[in-house]
Amino acid sequence: MTNKCNGTLYTGVTSALQQRVWQHKEGVADGFTKKYRCKILVWYEQASTMELAILREKQIKGGSRSKKIGLIEMLNPQWLDLYGEIVHA
Repeated sequence: MTNKCNGTLYTGVTSALQQRVWQHKEGVADGFTKKYRCKILVWYEQASTMELAILREKQIKGGSRSKKIGLIEMLNPQWLDLYGEIVHA
């Protein structure tokens, strides 16, 4: 999640992506995304188990900002909001 193109980045893990993104967009939960207004879903991936998802989250969080931007731009070079993609899937 981000607040704008090349803005603040947030990485998280959830078992209910559509619901969690909606919560971030609506600001219903206090925390990092609310404080920095990260309401744009610019990248996501799915894992077969929660354990693998958590490992991947840690890997991404441990990487550099440039690696995170590279992941986003490989899938979404225009930094479009992908929320509609997961709602209509």
